[in-house]
Amino acid sequence: MLFAAAMTQGMARFTNYLDSRHKVPMTTEVYMRAIVPIGVMFSMSLIFGNVAYMYLSVSFIQMLKATNTVATLLATWIFGLAPPNMKTLANVSTIVIGVGIASYAEINFNLAGFLFQAGGILFEATRLVMVQRLLSSADFKMDPMVSLYYYAPACAVINGVITLIIEVPKMTLADISNLGAGVLLANAFVAFCLNVSVVLLIGKTSAVVLTLCGVLKDILLVMASMAIFGDPVTIIQYFGYSIALGGLVYYRLGGEKLQQLGRQTRLTVGDYQREHPIRSRAVGLCATLAVIGVVVWTWLPVAPSLGV
Repeated sequence: MLFAAAMTQGMARFTNYLDSRHKVPMTTEVYMRAIVPIGVMFSMSLIFGNVAYMYLSVSFIQMLKATNTVATLLATWIFGLAPPNMKTLANVSTIVIGVGIASYAEINFNLAGFLFQAGGILFEATRLVMVQRLLSSADFKMDPMVSLYYYAPACAVINGVITLIIEVPKMTLADISNLGAGVLLANAFVAFCLNVSVVLLIGKTSAVVLTLCGVLKDILLVMASMAIFGDPVTIIQYFGYSIALGGLVYYRLGGEKLQQLGRQTRLTVGDYQREHPIRSRAVGLCATLAVIGVVVWTWLPVAPSLGV
């Protein structure tokens, strides 16, 4: 967050990307009352979420993050930003069921890590609702980059204080040297680019595209954690996570939008098959082989333990 604060301050000083901040009636009182609590929630979500990685696999954490939507929905009801809707609750309950199945089948389940990740999800949901309540006010109109301009310094200070108390007494220069300053800077730069890319993607396309990209990102993260870290994922977890992702897409897009997207996809695929018949068959064959390869590669380490 220190890197994000420095970058947004530089953008505000040397570019015109954050000029809309001048339209925000920000005072010290408003900052302490409205921005700092959001910074606290943001910092807590980062801290709890990062600690969870010490106990749980990347793939399982990504599965648990599918419940972010459910937690945010419940938070909007608690804060009175939206009236409770039982139909919506029934839709998102599919996500909970899917994550429950994936959690039940987790081989390396750890209660402490699960609680830390659950805490991070609750803090993140509270932060999002506080941001929504702030931005829904007629007095504030902030785009995501301007909000980052205000939140980042508060988060950097809070994280810095917690780091001084908890981490610094246990850290040595050897720890930083072994990790490498380049890795830390690269990590900070990637995190900042992520925030910028979200803004640019929404500006060039729509929130629907962002949602679909988010689902694709979740799937790729699970597969990458399996390939890079060797995290075990069972067939039951695949099943549960598929249910959760399906419920997540349905909740975010809705039935009508999914039908429209399906029609557009069929038309696009049909046009491509007519224009490039040989290439389309090759793509289909490669996709089929890739799916079979992933399933076999995942099943082989599990098969001996099942007596197969």
